[in-house]
Amino acid sequence: MECKKNKQADLRRKSILFFQVGLILILFLALLAIEWKTYGNESVVSSKVHLDEFTEEEVPVTIMKEVTPPPPPRDIIEDVNVADDDEDVVETAINSTEADPGEIIEIEDIVEEEPEEKIEDYSFISVEEVPVFPGCEDFDTNDERKECMSRKINDFVNRKFDTTLGGELGLSGIHRIYVQFKIEPDGSVSIVGARGPHPKLEAEAIRVAGSLPEMQPGRQGGKAVGVLYSLPITFRVQN
Repeated sequence: MECKKNKQADLRRKSILFFQVGLILILFLALLAIEWKTYGNESVVSSKVHLDEFTEEEVPVTIMKEVTPPPPPRDIIEDVNVADDDEDVVETAINSTEADPGEIIEIEDIVEEEPEEKIEDYSFISVEEVPVFPGCEDFDTNDERKECMSRKINDFVNRKFDTTLGGELGLSGIHRIYVQFKIEPDGSVSIVGARGPHPKLEAEAIRVAGSLPEMQPGRQGGKAVGVLYSLPITFRVQN
């Protein structure tokens, strides 16, 4: 015999179950609401910065100079040689340099040397008395001695200058070499310098001018002085 289920009793049990489940949910939600952290009305600051609201301020920079401390003083160690007891030691006698109180020391007079007077050089044109080239002694005036000296020097250069250099160097036409020398206060000749189109021509001009004979020196105010002489040499190469 089958038992018939009572539908009303079944619905009652389900409603009790639903009621319990709903009550649990309500309690859970209430507990969650209590534990939930509430925040007040806080202002939110934007992280966006407007560059036009700030003015650039120049910050002075102070550069500190690095000071290098002085090196510590080094210990000075003197070498001391210690002789053995059984080694012969030679003693060096040191004589005192102090004067004997009873000794008379002779003091010599101090002679002051006068500084040598620097003699100025003069040009061949400006000197009062020009140098006298050998063979020009018979002339009395400066102009005559100048003319004689120039003529003698030109003849000397024409005889002594090596004219084959032009062909050896492959030159053609006219070339000029300038050499300057000085007749010293003792009458000797010293070279000052030379300038030309080729170093070999300059060297030849220096050689020729350096072989000029000794002369009577030029004078200024009655004193022998150095006289500068500029000699232009015209060098023609014919093909």
